Amino acid sequence: MPAGYRDGSAGLPAPAIGFVGRERELDRIGGLLLGPARLVTLTGLGGIGKTTLAEEAVRRLRRARRAPVFWVRLARLARDSEAAAVAEAVAGAVLSAGFGGPSEWDGVLAALTIRDGAGRDLQSVLVLDNCEHVLAGVGPVIARLLDEAPGLTIVATSREQIGWIDEYLVEVSPLSTDHSLELFQQRAEMTGHSITGPAQLEVVRRICRHLHGNPLYIRLAAARMFYEPLPMILHQLSGDADDTRIHWAHGPRVGIDKHHRTISDVIGWSYELCSEKEKLLFDRLSVFAPGYDPTLDTADTAATAVGADLEAIETVCSDDTPGCDVCLERGEIRGLLDRLVARSLVSAHITAASVRYSLLESLRMFARERLVDRSTAETDEPARLARRHQQYYRDKIAYAQTHWCSPAEQALMDWARGAWDNIQLAIETCLNAPDESEVGLEIATGLIGLRTPFVAGSLSTARRWDERALHRTLPRTKRPTGLQITAMAQIAWIALWEGRRDQAERMLDQAVAACIPEPDTRRRWRRDPDTDLGLPAIVEFAWGLELMTVQADPQAITVFSRAREKYRAQSDAGGEALSSLFEAIAAVILGSRREALEIADRHLEHITEAGAMWAKSWAEVVWAIALIKYESFTDALPFVRRALRYQIDVCDHWGVIFAATVYVWGTAHLIADLTSAGNTDKRRLTALASEIGLIVGGVATLRARLGVENDGLIPASDETESAIRIASDLIGAKGFAAVQKRGSQLHPERNEVLQVAAGTLPIEAILSAHSAVTPTPSHWQTLTETEQEVAILAAAGWMNSAIAARRGTSTRTVDAQASSVLRKLAVASRDDIIRFIPADMIERVKAERARRPRRPHKQSRPRP
Repeated sequence: MPAGYRDGSAGLPAPAIGFVGRERELDRIGGLLLGPARLVTLTGLGGIGKTTLAEEAVRRLRRARRAPVFWVRLARLARDSEAAAVAEAVAGAVLSAGFGGPSEWDGVLAALTIRDGAGRDLQSVLVLDNCEHVLAGVGPVIARLLDEAPGLTIVATSREQIGWIDEYLVEVSPLSTDHSLELFQQRAEMTGHSITGPAQLEVVRRICRHLHGNPLYIRLAAARMFYEPLPMILHQLSGDADDTRIHWAHGPRVGIDKHHRTISDVIGWSYELCSEKEKLLFDRLSVFAPGYDPTLDTADTAATAVGADLEAIETVCSDDTPGCDVCLERGEIRGLLDRLVARSLVSAHITAASVRYSLLESLRMFARERLVDRSTAETDEPARLARRHQQYYRDKIAYAQTHWCSPAEQALMDWARGAWDNIQLAIETCLNAPDESEVGLEIATGLIGLRTPFVAGSLSTARRWDERALHRTLPRTKRPTGLQITAMAQIAWIALWEGRRDQAERMLDQAVAACIPEPDTRRRWRRDPDTDLGLPAIVEFAWGLELMTVQADPQAITVFSRAREKYRAQSDAGGEALSSLFEAIAAVILGSRREALEIADRHLEHITEAGAMWAKSWAEVVWAIALIKYESFTDALPFVRRALRYQIDVCDHWGVIFAATVYVWGTAHLIADLTSAGNTDKRRLTALASEIGLIVGGVATLRARLGVENDGLIPASDETESAIRIASDLIGAKGFAAVQKRGSQLHPERNEVLQVAAGTLPIEAILSAHSAVTPTPSHWQTLTETEQEVAILAAAGWMNSAIAARRGTSTRTVDAQASSVLRKLAVASRDDIIRFIPADMIERVKAERARRPRRPHKQSRPRP
């Protein structure tokens, strides 16, 4: 390297200790650096690891290609530094102290413009680290560099994008759970403490969850092990007012930028770059439930709706009246949100049809403290915003109830699922504030009336909310109010579904006692279900459910019918539909043939006319029961399968249990019909019996997850037991037990068992996929794991130099690995590798072919 120019690796930081994870991001960055990208910007919130990731990516590129890399630390510049200061920082990183050329800028271009002997431009890399506070200055410098240095690739790290026209963005995500654990363990070892045993690992897992996979925060938490044990660290991460993470002040003081020493420093660096209105909105967003990265929670694919929608934020955070020093008008909140998202302070959760916003827990704690600071002697800002938050969700639930059982039903269910965390927060804050407990009871009872616990949260959670709200409000009233009676009846019918019969009986007695003043009538009210005692519709509904599930009494049909008529008189379409549904269930299970067919058909027709798809799926299952019982399973099959597919799609676990159980009954009836008709097709009968075993096992697992201990949905245990006997007679008790066990072991969220019942997955696919199969040896299996990776990339058309950069090794190493692949597969050409790649990896080859770098770089010795 000539005098005056720095070595092309001199500015590259030393390798990070214990670099963890990030293979997906490294693959993407590596592909971009090998391809057409000129500017690659790594974005993400503070402490997420942008700088460390950039270091590892360019280090891998340099090992593979020997491309010169120059590193510019812009964090040293003052906020809003102009282009001249940025250019000077670039020159300081590229040129040595002894540079004596006529122009620093020309010297920078000479160092970054590299050509081979044929005059072709070769690649050089410039890393601009921490751009977010000098965006106005760094943008023109980047544009000029890319225009005047043809072979230059710039890698930038910034909490928001640079804004260049052809900028490639790589969002740096939180660490996965496993990688978070690995990093915590590494850093704990540095304090002299080891993480041992499953109990400690579970505590660490919970700590990392609260720190939302942020590497810097994880390192700070692990460093606290020098002062205190893991349980005490976890206790400090409550997410409530007593959370102390923001005040941790034990971070490193040497070898780190000052804005990375504590969690407060990290967030404050971005916060201070905001305008006053951005800061105000950020502070007010702390009233909403904290967010998280749903991609890290793969256990439940339904739980991906995170954050608050724009309407909620506009309603809660805007100012109703102008005149304050800094006011937020409703119409400007969308733009402010976009700016906060761009600054990596607010998370935007984007789906195919919507966007929701949230603050990660640590940012929410920071914002909460600043919202407290905005309080005055007259106004408690957190309390004021909390009341607006509570009232907004109460009003939304009330609106949803009035539009239930209509074409809007699915949209309302989607809203409720997405708002679940904030609904829960609204109830909790109401119950913790005595003056707001009535609002909490309104939300809790409305939520159950909206059927939300069927598709979000759980019925047991909803019951406990009703119980707590009832406990808080009863002492404040002389007599139970209508709302409190509603809560009592709701607790009773949920307890019946859960199999908690004693509690259900007590709550139902309490509700009736609040409605009927005469002692004699209260004592004998259960004796005559045919008599209308003037009970509210919700109490009638709970009574009908008790008659049906506990006593298997056909008079449940009469009580449900009475509840339906009372709801209709109140113009409560949702309550009317629910009562009509259970009237039909009672009719098909306990009534006569005429009652079953007439009532189930009437209910299905009414719901179909209403255009309520969720309610229709349940109505179709009830109609299928009637057809199975009085017609044939062949007639019922289209209804139960259509309903089951819909319920799987909307994640209605209760509906899935109901429909799948009915499918089991129908399959048993089909086996009995085939056997009675003299059908001896052993293969078909065995497959049907195996379906019953698989589905019974899968449903049992799903019921256990929902906390349903018995067949409390409907009085159906006899029908289910009969189906099990029929299947066991065909394949034997041991065979049935084995298939049932297999069904119970399959992951409920992948819906394999349910897809069999829905007709979208043949049972053979499960039985073959989970049977013991000894693989046949092949040439492919002689390759090592590393050689298989190289083979896949080679088959996808990647050159060895590109594979080396992708894998972070030298081209010489990949040359040797590729030669070994050809030798072991006994082929002469890379084109022949594809013939040996297993069928389940072919899609991977196709994906890698699409990502293949398009711009080759032949390297020679760099020169100015």
